[in-house]
Amino acid sequence: MKEIYRAYKYRIYPNKAQKELINKTFGCCRFVYNFCRAEQKKQEDMWQLVKEMQQQGYCFNDYKSKFFNRFENIKFITELKKTYTWLKEVDNTALQSSVENLAKAYDKYYKKQGGKPKFKSKKNPVQSYITKYNKTNSGGTIRVIGNYIRVAKVGSLKFRDKSRPMGQIVNAVISKENNKYYISLNCKNVLVQEFEKTNKNIGIDLGICDFAILSNGIKISNKKFYENQEENLDRLQRQLSRKQIGSNRWRKAKIKVGKLQTHIANQRKDFLQKLTTNIVKQFDTICIEDLEVSKMKETDKNGRNKRISDLGFYEFRRQLQYKCEWYGKILSVINRYYPSSQICNCCGHRSGKKDETIREWICENCGTKLDRDTNASINILKEGLRMLTV
Repeated sequence: MKEIYRAYKYRIYPNKAQKELINKTFGCCRFVYNFCRAEQKKQEDMWQLVKEMQQQGYCFNDYKSKFFNRFENIKFITELKKTYTWLKEVDNTALQSSVENLAKAYDKYYKKQGGKPKFKSKKNPVQSYITKYNKTNSGGTIRVIGNYIRVAKVGSLKFRDKSRPMGQIVNAVISKENNKYYISLNCKNVLVQEFEKTNKNIGIDLGICDFAILSNGIKISNKKFYENQEENLDRLQRQLSRKQIGSNRWRKAKIKVGKLQTHIANQRKDFLQKLTTNIVKQFDTICIEDLEVSKMKETDKNGRNKRISDLGFYEFRRQLQYKCEWYGKILSVINRYYPSSQICNCCGHRSGKKDETIREWICENCGTKLDRDTNASINILKEGLRMLTV
């Protein structure tokens, strides 16, 4: 057994009063976030002005803008409530979490790991807020009671799902997308049983015609989720473009587009979840390539770019990575520049780069007829196992 962190996401069905309070919490969190961002921006603008005047020869005492301080800004929420009394109506931990999110964004900016934080907009299609778990005499501010999840301020939210969260709840993320509401319970100390060892290893070559080619000869077809719905999506987007922005018909058309986009994303997510779980169950060591998806898209062929984006290579690797950690399996990632499709898996002869149209070829050295993708997956397996022994 192993202890892990895990999130459980459920769709919730709030009543009219709960919807109003959740939407109000979204707005209050966004207001606090933008207010703190604006106050920090004033200091940054002042520092820039002083710096420019010093360069022009004016003598100023050094004025240095403060780094964003999460603790000072969290304390400042109390002062904000005196001015804006409607902030008292929502969960206080949600307001604190919005300041902490801004602080994390500034930390990344100071470390040059990202750009400067942007202001939040109510037009964002996905709205969310985080509420923290606190112990109470009744059992905690976030708890599951039958088919209801009780959350501070909002009350009991109905959900329909057979699975139940395990471990200790840390916080909950309540979100709204396409007029649907969701809650994600983040838990720690979740016990997971490792899968049984099978003493089998596999190499996986990812492609466009077939999503994945395994070294045992199995090919997993590309389901083309986006391509199958592209005509419907284009039709709905054309209808949306003809509506007057902000009208009721425009909102309804926008919801239809969002629902179809969510449906496509859910199909892809479901496919990848089932596929990665089956692979981790069946094999002890999994070898894959370190693909650079952004460079694969650097082409003038628009159709190719769409197909690559639809496949979800990054998500496939991410799921394999955390599932191998959870269930006691090994993931070996080989170098992206390893010439897996140029080397014969039988004799090791390297025959040079080949055009993408060549799907089968005969080895010049040993005369073996090779399938391009299957040969590449076998070479990936060999190289991945070699890297584990180094």
